[in-house]
Amino acid sequence: MTADPTTRTGGSPLAPEWLSVPEDLDALDPAIWPEAFRRDAEGVLTVAGIPATELAERYGTPSYVYSEDTFRARAREFRTAFTEAFARIGAEVSVYYAGKSFLTTEVVRWIREEGLNVDTSSGGELAVALRGGMEPARIALHGNNKSAAEITRALDNGLGRIVVDSLAEIELVAHLARTLGVVAPVMIRVTPGVHASTHEFIATAHEDQKFGLSLAAPEDGGDSPAMQAVAACVVDPDLDLRGLHCHIGSQIFDADGFGKAAERVLTFMAEADERFGLTLPELDLGGGYGIAYTEADTPRPAREIAESLADQVAATARSLHMAVPHLSIEPGRAISGPSACTLYTVGTLKTVTVEDGARRRYVSVDGGMSDNARPVLYGADYTAVLANRRAEGAPVLSRVVGKHCESGDVVVRDVYLPEDLAPGDVLAVPATGAYCWALASNYNWIARPPVVAVRTAADGPEARLIVRGETEEDLFARDLGA
Repeated sequence: MTADPTTRTGGSPLAPEWLSVPEDLDALDPAIWPEAFRRDAEGVLTVAGIPATELAERYGTPSYVYSEDTFRARAREFRTAFTEAFARIGAEVSVYYAGKSFLTTEVVRWIREEGLNVDTSSGGELAVALRGGMEPARIALHGNNKSAAEITRALDNGLGRIVVDSLAEIELVAHLARTLGVVAPVMIRVTPGVHASTHEFIATAHEDQKFGLSLAAPEDGGDSPAMQAVAACVVDPDLDLRGLHCHIGSQIFDADGFGKAAERVLTFMAEADERFGLTLPELDLGGGYGIAYTEADTPRPAREIAESLADQVAATARSLHMAVPHLSIEPGRAISGPSACTLYTVGTLKTVTVEDGARRRYVSVDGGMSDNARPVLYGADYTAVLANRRAEGAPVLSRVVGKHCESGDVVVRDVYLPEDLAPGDVLAVPATGAYCWALASNYNWIARPPVVAVRTAADGPEARLIVRGETEEDLFARDLGA
């Protein structure tokens, strides 16, 4: 293949530094594309052996296509890695799948069968977890502004934990528990003040944000908000304080942040023990483990994360002369994200001259920000490949954009795609299993896409809908004006 005629030293001057010109446009980076995603002899992308062309024809585009095998394997990988790593230091671990990343009743069945619990962030997610058959004791409820109805549903169903997020919420949970004649199992979400190396909108452990109770004492003296919360729970007979919870953010690759958060929260647990004579039995360190969206991302294997964190927790516990509590983690994106790709059909192609004679090609597809809001929300990067055939032309720097009436409607900001790309071709965008379906909208009155699950079976690969795509009639059913 020859280089794009606008390139300098093989690459476009418009390309970001991390983006290299691919030697083979048909190659699938194994860090981004799990084993279930391969090309067949004709160069067509396959999911568990089923061609993308067949999936696109059967279910239409855009469509989210999940590899159930990949999802289950990644769930098992986290459960096994953390169980074994913390068993080595004499501690038990529970793995809670973060349902906010992607949750359906079918997904609940997958995680239940793989031995994971589920973390929910709203009454709606809780309803899905219950409808999907998850045992209530294996469900957690989060949220910074839970309604009385959501808390009541959690208490009525006997949830295993309610993560309280403010002093006012502690009072509300206690009141509702007293009214119902039950004792509420609660964990206190604290903010350890650790800066996570991630986008501002998905960093959640610094002080200036809405989640949790600070470990920092006020400058004029007195107890920290977190210590006030412990005191409030300890004296209330309607609350069973199970432990502490923290979460430093999402899409994090650096191990230091998780270890520093564990150190600060364990130190606080020791202080609370000394203050109240109270040994808190559980510590939830949240999730946020990063995945590869592009070649610039360097995720760590689950086993490496687990062993590193276990060593840091053990060292801190030894220095504090305390036993390691029962640990919990909450991977979401790390399980669901790499398990899916989104299929699109190419429409309009347009090349524009940007600066110094450099050109950028815009590739429009039949979806966009309504099925993947992450790029417009916080500049998330993705990549894409031609899915329905082999690439025949030279690599051309391209920007994949959606069909919505917004200039910020970008699906993939920078990617090299073949020069011979044409309307009707199918593109596949990997790593769209987390937060894409969950954040989908009907902007411009676009119906939300279907969710397809593909798995290997005894008689060959099998594809099936697990969420049907919306129709215009679905949208009109809620419009009561006509």
